[in-house]
Amino acid sequence: AVRLRVREALAAQESSGEVKVQGWVRSVRSQKEVLFLHINDGSSLEHLQVVADPSLENRDLTFGSAVEVQGKLVKSPHKMQNMEVKAETIRVVGPCDTWSFPLKMKSRHPLEYVRQFPHLRCRTNALASLLRIRSEATAAIHSFFQDNGYVHIHTPILTSNDCEGAGELFQIETSNEGRDSAEKTHFFNVPAFLTVSGQLHLEVMAGAFTHVFTFGPTFRAENSQSRRHLAEFYMVEAELSFTESLQDIIQVMEDLVKTATSTVLSKCPHDVELFHKYIAPEQILNTFFFSFFPSCRISYNEAVEILKQASQTFTFKPEWGCDLQTEHEKYLVKHCGEVPVFVINYPYDLKPFYMRDNEDGPQHTVAAVDLLVPGVGELCGGSLREERLPFLESRLQRLGLADAYQWYLDLRRFGSVPHGGFGMGFERYLQYILGVDNIKDVIPFPRYSHSCLL
Repeated sequence: AVRLRVREALAAQESSGEVKVQGWVRSVRSQKEVLFLHINDGSSLEHLQVVADPSLENRDLTFGSAVEVQGKLVKSPHKMQNMEVKAETIRVVGPCDTWSFPLKMKSRHPLEYVRQFPHLRCRTNALASLLRIRSEATAAIHSFFQDNGYVHIHTPILTSNDCEGAGELFQIETSNEGRDSAEKTHFFNVPAFLTVSGQLHLEVMAGAFTHVFTFGPTFRAENSQSRRHLAEFYMVEAELSFTESLQDIIQVMEDLVKTATSTVLSKCPHDVELFHKYIAPEQILNTFFFSFFPSCRISYNEAVEILKQASQTFTFKPEWGCDLQTEHEKYLVKHCGEVPVFVINYPYDLKPFYMRDNEDGPQHTVAAVDLLVPGVGELCGGSLREERLPFLESRLQRLGLADAYQWYLDLRRFGSVPHGGFGMGFERYLQYILGVDNIKDVIPFPRYSHSCLL
């Protein structure tokens, strides 16, 4: 017998001889003359119908059990599906105790409910669709960069620098260090942390390759229970050399989001449709950007003016020099007509040391850009980097960081070029294109404060 995945069986054009299909039972319906099973193996959202003689029924053949079916693949008389399997043998590979199994047949469980079962939730339609989309989106992002001549760099997960200056770091130690904390010896001789960004390591590489990117896990020890923060998440980061305008960075952000999204829509239309039909709240659907454009571009100064003139009252009063809060980001997106908004040129004192000084008027700014999108707020953040040694040196000295970042200053001493880059939170991207309200539902195993299950 030929072994087929469910997806292949459903896509077959004509009946074929003996086939073998393996998967999990999604529904069992027993009638006097016939037994119907729906089985799924994760290869598609649609289940494969198996038609069998009732004599093949077995008390272990229940919802959730793992089975191997042998039989003939035939055209289905039902208009619901193209092909079905006429079973000759059904072997239960792994029984499932349906009474204690937290998922129930034919139920659409809310995402909050299945979140309690990180080890079982991948068996629901919504999570399985999400994981297929996540897999395709990952491949699409890699292809986008590969096709545009970027070199993929594996940036380290253990680092000795805090790139964001955010201070929300996980410090790491060996299990012995924790016990003998009297002697303060570090495994690496210096304090080590989980990475908050691969940017500085990419900047090193941008001194030898004009286009580089990385895509990996990043960590923030934010004590936040919000719907858009995780302690461990994936970030796509790119760095471009010989780049003198913020426009170049914006263009890559735009092209990346457009290309990845159109690939996902063409590769998993049914999976995406499931989210848009059953999971995304109405308002996100209306704004779903099949055409990512028009997008809107405003300066930070304009953003603050728009917020000051807003009729609604904000929890955080908008003032020049303050960071934009989630409520501000959402208002700006709404103000611009629920389209993606690029906000450029942020206050100098608000942003990290590596951003390029615009050397402008009394309201001193840097060449930074954030991309805000409907339903999520900030999706990407980027900037031109300060390539001029004197500017960088004086800024690091003022911050008391000159010693720690000698190597970074070296990059400016030895063949420095104007360059810039950006980072995009992968989970927020998935939230955006699928309209998922909570970021914990777009990652297989969410980690956040007070929760590290499995």
